[in-house]
Amino acid sequence: MPAPLQQAPLLQASQLYCERDERVLFARLDFTLHSGELVQVEGPNGAGKTTLMRSLTGLNQYFEGEVRWRGYSLAQDTTAFHAETLALGHHSGIKLPLTPTENLRWIAAARGISLHDLDARIAFSLDAVGLSGFEHQPAHTLSAGQKRRITLARLFLEPATLWVLDEPFSAIDKAGVAALEGLLGDHIQRGGAALVVTHHDLRLARPHHRLLLGQGRRGEWQWQEAVAA
Repeated sequence: MPAPLQQAPLLQASQLYCERDERVLFARLDFTLHSGELVQVEGPNGAGKTTLMRSLTGLNQYFEGEVRWRGYSLAQDTTAFHAETLALGHHSGIKLPLTPTENLRWIAAARGISLHDLDARIAFSLDAVGLSGFEHQPAHTLSAGQKRRITLARLFLEPATLWVLDEPFSAIDKAGVAALEGLLGDHIQRGGAALVVTHHDLRLARPHHRLLLGQGRRGEWQWQEAVAA
């Protein structure tokens, strides 16, 4: 694979079209995402938000159009894309019999993360999401919000340029919401990028984009600019 195109956007979606049960979810969908940018994806239930995220990350192949990463088509090679992307779905994806520490060790092994200070990084990650003191309790004994925080700890553990987050604010309290907003702001301030599915009114120090799905019966959508908080 040739070297990445330096002037290309990180992620580019061109003329995306997808339907489900003979209903168009989105059509002629175009957008670009550059370093230092965040796109908030919104829309009513069933509008295709999760389907879009799965299409952009290669988990859904039943769509038309093209997705490119750093100028190169994902249809040809996803290796570079997956190496630089961390995608967290709506479900926690954790193993309930394991403790938060054990879950992150298991995820690190599955993702091929090998660090000499892995245990220290895990401890830092859990502390950063407010799970200090719960590191060694089985996940099934924790609240829904605490289970969600185990998943969010991956944002501190796994280096990635692009974050793809599906409903990351679900089940977390006000303090967790504020902490995650700060984390998102820091990530894009450092040159990272994020795609975030949420109905939450994001309060970020920098402007961001809003992609509104489900704006009509034929897969219509809107692109808006949100001001800084």
